[in-house]
Amino acid sequence: MPLVVLLPLLPLASNLTDYDNMKYLIVGLGNIGDEYRDTRHNIGFKILDAFAEASNITFSTERYGDVGRGRIKNKQVVLLKPSTYMNLSGNAVRYWKDKENIQVENILIVVDDLALPFGCIRIKPKGSDAGHNGLKNIAAMLGTDAYPRLRFGIGNDFPRGCQIDFVLGPFSLDERQKMPQRIELACDAIRTFVLAGLQTAACDFNGK
Repeated sequence: MPLVVLLPLLPLASNLTDYDNMKYLIVGLGNIGDEYRDTRHNIGFKILDAFAEASNITFSTERYGDVGRGRIKNKQVVLLKPSTYMNLSGNAVRYWKDKENIQVENILIVVDDLALPFGCIRIKPKGSDAGHNGLKNIAAMLGTDAYPRLRFGIGNDFPRGCQIDFVLGPFSLDERQKMPQRIELACDAIRTFVLAGLQTAACDFNGK
């Protein structure tokens, strides 16, 4: 009998295309309404606005928030600014994760962080909510705290017992002057997360 040699099957080209076009959900946390627009708690919205502008992505109002869609090189991105208010952010994240069929590891939550100095960036693949109600609700709705997040430092220069007033207050003049450069750095970190992955983004930007 002739010898039959079985060769391994090569992946179909469509599978390679699907891999190259993985979809990412980038979520900036904040509260809707003019009274919250320029507060520390809304830095997630501000960063996402800057990222959208730099990427030529426009937002439209859809279910649970303002949503923008675009491409970063060969990657698809969905930008989300939830309209659910901070404490119910998980409803919007879960809805758009399921609607767009996006894996948890391809979600990046952009959020304010009291534990970091102003403008400092820290990217992590998972972690506790550290008392942040937005992150707490996202973990509850996704059923896991193992989702990537980009924490943007807002500092903690407030008297004891005044945390709420601080996070819902405006940035100082000095912080506002430094803000454009720090937001640009955060946008670069988001772009690196999409194109090169979380580990590279963390190595390149954590602590900067």
